[in-house]
Order: sequence, then structure tokens, then C-alpha cells
Amino acid sequence: MSDVSGRFVVAAAVVAVSLAVVATAASAAHDYGDALSKSLLYFEAQRSGRLPYNQRVRWRGHSGLTDGLEQGVDLVGGYYDAGDHVKFGLPMAFTVTLLSWGVLEYGDGVSAAGELAHALQAIKWGTDYFIKAHTAPNELWAQVGDGDSDHYCWQRPEDMTTSRRAYKVDAENPGSEVAAETAAAMAAASLVFRRAGDAHYAHLLLHHAQQLFEFADKFRGRYDESVEVVKNYYPSSSGYRDELLWAALWLHRATGSRDYLEYALANADDFGGTGWAVSEFSWDIKYAGLQVLASELLVEAKERRLRLSPEERAVVEQLRSKGEYYVCSCMNRNPGGAEHNAGRTPAGLLFIRPWNNLQYASGAAFLLTVYSDVLSALGEPLRCGGEDGAGEAGDVLAFAKSQADYILGSNPMRTSYLVGYGAAYPRRVHHRAASSASYRHDRDFIGCLQGFDSWYSARRENPHDLVGAVVGGPNGEDVFSDRRGAYMQTEACTYNTAPMVGVFSKLMQLEGQQPQRRRPETAEEAEPAPAEDL
Repeated sequence: MSDVSGRFVVAAAVVAVSLAVVATAASAAHDYGDALSKSLLYFEAQRSGRLPYNQRVRWRGHSGLTDGLEQGVDLVGGYYDAGDHVKFGLPMAFTVTLLSWGVLEYGDGVSAAGELAHALQAIKWGTDYFIKAHTAPNELWAQVGDGDSDHYCWQRPEDMTTSRRAYKVDAENPGSEVAAETAAAMAAASLVFRRAGDAHYAHLLLHHAQQLFEFADKFRGRYDESVEVVKNYYPSSSGYRDELLWAALWLHRATGSRDYLEYALANADDFGGTGWAVSEFSWDIKYAGLQVLASELLVEAKERRLRLSPEERAVVEQLRSKGEYYVCSCMNRNPGGAEHNAGRTPAGLLFIRPWNNLQYASGAAFLLTVYSDVLSALGEPLRCGGEDGAGEAGDVLAFAKSQADYILGSNPMRTSYLVGYGAAYPRRVHHRAASSASYRHDRDFIGCLQGFDSWYSARRENPHDLVGAVVGGPNGEDVFSDRRGAYMQTEACTYNTAPMVGVFSKLMQLEGQQPQRRRPETAEEAEPAPAEDL
């Protein structure tokens, strides 16, 4: 589950140690195509609802088939965010936004790896759910399940006995963060499906995205004040203004309408886009993401695909400047020392906070990968503190690669934090389904508390590898504890893996790796099963 401290991290202590330490920990080249394939497989393990015939993760079964029934709506489907069974709308939408962005930027690599169909399926599993959850122009179901009761139990999703109450935001009880993020996800996904040739589905997504943005903007309010049960899990520390800017930029990209661009630029100052200089990017704090996304407007302008007035260009440059602060902070190149640069472990991993730290490293790896392309397209150097000479596009990409390589095993523990990749990886992931007997083979009911005795407390390895999951990762000293109870380190979240899809695709192409047709991890994943077996 997410870190609930809800603090802006503008800076953290820096340990000035060369990234060469990482290289000595594990110098072997990584198979980014394999990492990409495994990453996309993970999303199938997180599916809620009625699983399809071509489900590859065979140890999962149907679950949450009555979601929304109590409220009279169909909310079957979507994703569980982590190792439990609540469907949280905000991180789910953020996951889909990042998956879509990765495919938009690096879809050629995803396609070359033979994974485009799986990527589209991963995105569509989320957007199909969002369509269901958006039941009226000013109504969005933002959560299914209750985190408190869910955490009280250790059960397979197929055996759930916890509350499946659904919670919504509407005009009387607004939730601008979740509505705007869902609008961003559907707008980004519409671009993906339009490019894939599904114009009808793309149009449907865009219709919902535009309605949701209007709802988020017209009825402004914090979603965690309307859905109070989310406060202990996914509270909004940054408020909703970053999501409004983020969604407007995505809608401009999806529609080409200058109305959305003008909205984003006109509100950039008041909403903090040109003011906040941050050192983290997450499901909560979108400023760095929207600043990098805005920077891509300069590439469009250079290539004469977009016309910017001098006033508009000035605002975009301000957004870009704050985006560069983030990039420079990650690379420890902002002047002013620790106060203006993100923290790192002794081996060079970005370290923002102990709880699920790899979400910040994976997000940074993606944003820096995208920004390296911006610098290359503009033919400009990296500017840190307003000064040229801080680095080139290649330096930015090299740092993104260092974070990806650390995740894949180039670290002092010589452990891959992408489950299923390499010889050593976490075997006791904090995940109810992966740690329990497969429903396909053992249909004996597992009670709410029974799972703690039978599975959670067991020292043995999980019976199922949660392939493709990026876990929370090591502590600030590069030390990792592979224990189910060490949830800050061993729980994985969908938004940890989502940004790595684009990163692995880019690196696979950069390294000139030839994608290979890969065999599934197990026979269970390879063989279709009759519907009744699911």
C-alpha cells in the first residue's frame, strides 16, 4: 500500500557516492525485452472481475463479481492496487495514464518485443472499468472496498468476505483529483487506441475524458474529503490543482483543441505548475510529470506541429524550468546541495522515503527517459540552476538507465526487485493471492483470519511468483528484507511497474537488443483453461 505521510519532498539528504558502486555490484547486461514482457504479465495478476479465456496468470480466478451490486451499479473489473483487494480509483487511473504514456512514447519498442497486444489489454482492462465507474456526467465511483476491513483479513480475492461497499464523488461531494486523473488516463488511452486503429473505442474514451474534466473543474473539491475512508491509504497532499493541469495537457494532446492548452497555460501560475519545484513524482504529486509533459510542447513547436505565441512560450518555458529542477534534483546537479537535491542510497538509488520507495525511482526513470528525448529533439543541454553545462541528453538517459538497472539487479544485494527477472528476486512478496494456494487447484474456503495462520505467517516462499511486480525495494542503506511482513519493502503496486514498461522498451531499443519470443513462466500460464476452472 502507499506511503501515507503525504508530504512534499522538495529535497532530501544526499549521499555523495559515485554510481560506480552500482556497476561493481552487478555489471552484467540486462535483458530489457524480458523485463518488458514480465512487467506486462504482472497486470494480469492484479485483475479484478471475471477473467478472460486468455488469462495467462493461471493461479488467479474470478473475483469481485458483485462489486457495485449494493449500490445498484456494475463495478466489476478494474485492478487491485497492491497486495490487497481494494480498488482505489486514483492510483488505478495514474497507473493507466503511465502505461498509456509509455506506449505513446515507446510503442515501437513494445511492438518489436511482440508485447503490443498485451500492453493494449493492460490499458483496456483499466479503461473498461472507468467507463463503468463514470455513471453520469458528474458522477464517478472512486473506490470499491474498505481498506480497514480488508487489511484485517488475509484471503485470496476469490474468497473475499470483506466489505465491497462502493464510494462515489459527485456534484455535492466532489473529488477533483480522482476525476481529473481518470480524465487524464482516458485521454491518454484514447491516443493509444486511435493509433492502434480502434477509432470507435478511442472516441468513447475521449468523450468520457472530456466530461470528467469538466466535472473535476466545475465542482472543485478534494476527493479525500468526500471519500473519507481513503485518507489512511491514498490521501491527497498536493490537492487537485496539479491533476487539473495534468488532465488539461493530456486532453490538449488527445483533442488538439487549444481550449485545453489555454486552460493549462492560463492556470499554470495559480495552480502551482510554474511555482512548485519538487523532487518526487507519484500518484499524488503530478507536478514533475505535467512539467515534463509540457516540455514536449516545445518539441511540437520546433517541428511546426504547434503554434505558440511569445506569451504562451514563456509559460511553457517556466514549466520546463521546474521540470528541469526535478531532473537535476534526481541527478544531484542542482546548486545548493542537499536542500535542493533528492536523496540517494550509498549505491545510487533515488531514495525519497522508506515506504515503497521504488515507486519514486521507477517514476523518475520514466520521466528522465522522456526528458532526455526532449533535450535530444531540441538539441539543447540540461540546465540546472538556470545554467547550461549541467549535462547532455545522454547523461539524463544514463541516469534513468542506472535506476532501471538497479531495479533489475545491479545493486549491492544482487537482487532483482522485478519479481521473476534474473536468478535472485523476492520470493515472499506481501500479496494475498500470490502467497496463498491457487483457487484453481484448492477450492477449500480460506477464512478471513485463517490466511494469517496458514499463509501470512509462514516462512516458506510464496507458492506463486508475482511475475513482473516491482516491489517496494530496499531501505536507505541498500538493504532488503525478503519477508512477507516487511510490507514497506515487499509489497508491490501497479504504479511501480507501469512506468517501467516505457523505460524497458526504450532501453531495449537503445541497446539494440533483438526481441525473442519468450516462453511463459510456467505451464499454468501457457495453457488456456476452461472457463469453469477460472
